[in-house]
Amino acid sequence: MKPALQLKLGQQLTLTPQLRQAIRLLQLSTIELEAEITTALEENPLLEMSEDAPDDAPVDSQAADGVAVASPAENGADAEAGAEPDGESAAADDSPLDIDPSWDEDFSDFSDFTSTRNNNSGSGEDFIAERASSAETEDLIDHLLWQLNLTPMSPRDRAIGVALVEAIAEDGYLRETVEEVQSCLRPEVEAECDEIEAVLHRIQRFDPVGVGARCLSECLLVQLSCLDPGTEGLALSRTLAQSHLEALAKLGPERLARELDCTPEQMAHAVQLLRSLDPKPGAQVSGEPVEYIAPDAFALRQNGAWRVALAPGSRPRLGINRHYESLIARAGKGDAAYLRGHLQEARWLIKSLETRADTLLRVAEAIVRRQSGFLDHGPEAMRPLTLREVADELSLHESTISRVTTRKYLHTPRGTFEFKHFFSSSLSTTDGGTASSTAIQAMLKRLIEQEDPRRPLSDARLAAELKQSGITVARRTVAKYREAMNIPASNERQRLG
Repeated sequence: MKPALQLKLGQQLTLTPQLRQAIRLLQLSTIELEAEITTALEENPLLEMSEDAPDDAPVDSQAADGVAVASPAENGADAEAGAEPDGESAAADDSPLDIDPSWDEDFSDFSDFTSTRNNNSGSGEDFIAERASSAETEDLIDHLLWQLNLTPMSPRDRAIGVALVEAIAEDGYLRETVEEVQSCLRPEVEAECDEIEAVLHRIQRFDPVGVGARCLSECLLVQLSCLDPGTEGLALSRTLAQSHLEALAKLGPERLARELDCTPEQMAHAVQLLRSLDPKPGAQVSGEPVEYIAPDAFALRQNGAWRVALAPGSRPRLGINRHYESLIARAGKGDAAYLRGHLQEARWLIKSLETRADTLLRVAEAIVRRQSGFLDHGPEAMRPLTLREVADELSLHESTISRVTTRKYLHTPRGTFEFKHFFSSSLSTTDGGTASSTAIQAMLKRLIEQEDPRRPLSDARLAAELKQSGITVARRTVAKYREAMNIPASNERQRLG
């Protein structure tokens, strides 16, 4: 064997830097896009915010299929194949809406989605702001340890308290037994179970009240013990929380009131008091960062048709700094090359942002055209829709639609939804048509809400009810949809009172 030269002819697809940038910007959310633009403005002297650039594309008065849409440029760039992650949508009201057709707005009211942070000169305000900022990121354990360190107690009790706090789960419940905590303290601390119980009793009064409880009954009892003794229905609430929670869920308030020999009014006050308590106190303190949703597009009904427009943040107003651009001709060789490089990057970014906005608008228009029934009548009118159908309509690649619909949100009179919420699989109906899985779930939810609590509908009965409506689904499919909506089975929904 010896080294040799060989000629080989072949073809391969190469992504240019401009195309890579367009693909990356396409899949960014609105908040991520704002951060990207802020970074670009700081690093590129040729970029500046342009005050005279329009916030959105001009609106055309023509309507297609009952939808009046903004007329974008027809140059949305296609992208290569990519992943298609699942998204979650925001919940909305299922009731029909009486939408005002005269709602004629220029979308200027929706321009303020970002907040600015004011710098306070006072030390007290600085401390409050610093504490509030740290509270946004601290988890439940940190929150409890902070209170534990401020509580006067002996070093021995503090060590026991640290072991207890570290054993508390995210929902606020103590999942380990006192004996397990006792073994974790050894050999440094030899504590009796009574000592651990005493420290735990103090921790359960920390904020949020009820944290460290070992069951729902104990959690509610701790919260009830912190209320004013003269609270109406407090005694009966304690009795219910201590011994009758399962009976209350199974029998209902009216029948349980008869068994406990109390009036319906007394039972109603006690149940109302229990409902005011927090069954998962740990959920009040979360270490996960808060994700804010900023709509990328708006769908509003105007003159009997649905109109779509981009949010101002989806079409950033960027321009070229003419002063630095004019310096290229007069600068030296090194400086001119530096400025020309940044000028090219600025032009690429502006072009990529325009392409992103146009593609986003075209996809939003296509979704509103296909799902106008949902906007008019609710989830039960949702039509089956796939990424490929929208891709074929817009002459784009399916992966491009996937990127556009991920973490992009459409604001409607029914709520703010992720674009992916409007895409769902289809099931055949008896008349030869199709129904979307989202519509079927909405129908199941309506049937369950209207059922007799004493005789709830089983999955087989729900499937039979859907069949009478022309939709044939298997019982296991009904069970899958029911579980996806976090609805318990029929035997758990039964109420005898």
